[in-house]
Amino acid sequence: MTNNKKHHSRREFIQTTIGAGIAVSAYPFTFCRGNEQFVKKDFIVSIVKIRDHNIAYAVEKAIDLLGGINTVTGGKERIMLKPNLVANSPTYTTKPEVIKTLVNLMKNAGKDVCICEGSAAASGFNATDEGIFRTKKQDILDGMQQYVFDQLGYTGLAQSVNIPLINLHSGEMAEVEVQDGYLFDKITLHNSVAESDLLCSVPMMKTHVLATVTLSMKNLIGVYPGTVYYSVRSWLHDHAAANGSPGVAYEIVDMLKAVKTGLVVIDASTAMEGDGPTDGKLVDMGLIIAGTNPLAADMVATNLMGFNPDKVPAINLARQSDLGPNGMDEIEVRGEKIEDVRRSFRRPNIYSWPEVSPVWGNQEI
Repeated sequence: MTNNKKHHSRREFIQTTIGAGIAVSAYPFTFCRGNEQFVKKDFIVSIVKIRDHNIAYAVEKAIDLLGGINTVTGGKERIMLKPNLVANSPTYTTKPEVIKTLVNLMKNAGKDVCICEGSAAASGFNATDEGIFRTKKQDILDGMQQYVFDQLGYTGLAQSVNIPLINLHSGEMAEVEVQDGYLFDKITLHNSVAESDLLCSVPMMKTHVLATVTLSMKNLIGVYPGTVYYSVRSWLHDHAAANGSPGVAYEIVDMLKAVKTGLVVIDASTAMEGDGPTDGKLVDMGLIIAGTNPLAADMVATNLMGFNPDKVPAINLARQSDLGPNGMDEIEVRGEKIEDVRRSFRRPNIYSWPEVSPVWGNQEI
């Protein structure tokens, strides 16, 4: 259901500079011991180096630094793992090894776990030599999603660990309310997402020509079902752009409000700089980043990429919506220090959706 309400904060967001400071309602607790000052911080993000190409160990250590799998999934039984499988190439998608490690951790903790995705496009389906097309047709979307799972090794992975692999484009759907949504009062979601206790966003670290970066929050665009919002979410972006969404932020934050994203594991083993999410240059980053708050994890990851989080529209809108920390000083970073592993990524050329839409999902099949 479309939300036509105009929020005062929304108008201010558009009218002021992206880096405007936003007041927060909660402050960290401070106490002194001798000459030292200690600050209790509500948000924890871990950074772990991948050593000797051992991605599994790095993922396990990143979770341990958050308190362990039983802590981060405490009271949650039905858990969905959402990788970023935007299309059918392993060059710009989440590595199966990251997901497999999380599956094993979840299963060993006695959790009911599955892997879910709603990919944007795939060769031979809605991506051809003539361009990228939008579609709501279930037969095309189902075939596309299965092809992506097959090509990227996720079908074999799910079979090897005996867990469901869920196509988010079609199936039983449910409407979920969005509190103070920028675009919607309700969002239609796959029933498995609506009934889950926790969604774990597992993106690949990349730049993005629309959103500046694509990390745990931007990854949630893949939760919008294509049979409702079209493949490549072109109708969604059309609707958001018509309502003034900066850097596809409205559609990102509305979904963040709708789903229970309580764990983030960012695959920064190999990252992408420049004109991501598919046409950039690969960077050997060699890191795993984890956290229980998507905004906090994305702020840390954006810093690691050498970018100012204040310049990322979705980060600013999530802050404005009180969905996490307002500043880096509210985040406790465990493991590697940001300054020791930060790199200066080449920035993407930023385009608005109206500039991109004529050549991306403009025609329907």
